[in-house]
Amino acid sequence: MNFTIEQEQESDGRWLAEVMELPGVLAYGATPLEAVSKVEVLALRVIAERLEHSESRPFPISISLPIAA
Repeated sequence: MNFTIEQEQESDGRWLAEVMELPGVLAYGATPLEAVSKVEVLALRVIAERLEHSESRPFPISISLPIAA
């Protein structure tokens, strides 16, 4: 399963990132990168919790992270 992360800047200047395939998985950050980093970590935690509590069947996961220059 591939996850789509959408991000937008709020009126107060913060950035919001949300994983569209996992309702409720969103995070704020001071920069777009910070918001995306936080939401990636949260998504992995949510998936792990669901698997540990048998709330979801295991499914193939594809995670792509940019390589720092």
